[in-house]
Amino acid sequence: MQSKAKSVDQYLAELPFDRREAINAVRKVILKNLPDGFEEGMQYGMIGYFVPHKLFPAGYHCDPSQPLTFAALASQKNYMAIYLMTIYGHKETEEWFVKAYKASGKKLDMGKSCVRFKKLDDLPLDVIGQAIARVPVEKYIRAYQRAREKAKKSR
Repeated sequence: MQSKAKSVDQYLAELPFDRREAINAVRKVILKNLPDGFEEGMQYGMIGYFVPHKLFPAGYHCDPSQPLTFAALASQKNYMAIYLMTIYGHKETEEWFVKAYKASGKKLDMGKSCVRFKKLDDLPLDVIGQAIARVPVEKYIRAYQRAREKAKKSR
């Protein structure tokens, strides 16, 4: 469910109180742990965390006008979600994340990069913070470039 909000504050204001509180709590953890270089803004109708064009002018390969997404936070129809692109396609990080999440005692509901939750208590916020802090912007850009090169060679 994509929002047409033009700012993070507008996005949050559109949410029902309980979801606003949950999304805002996760947002605070992300911002506290977000490595230097990444920025927050609206992207794809969600709160996005991305590599700005000033650091990576090529942008996202499917739509170069968009900055390279690092993470996102959204209120969907039946759940809320945090999207962690560092987990998608990076086996070592994914294994660490799944292990740390399960060690928290919380039930993991995860797609490729999407971690779904119905209420804030479903998320181990410390693990989310660690996942965000784990990858500096330069390392993220290099990993993205390697993945793109590998994809080109496999065609």
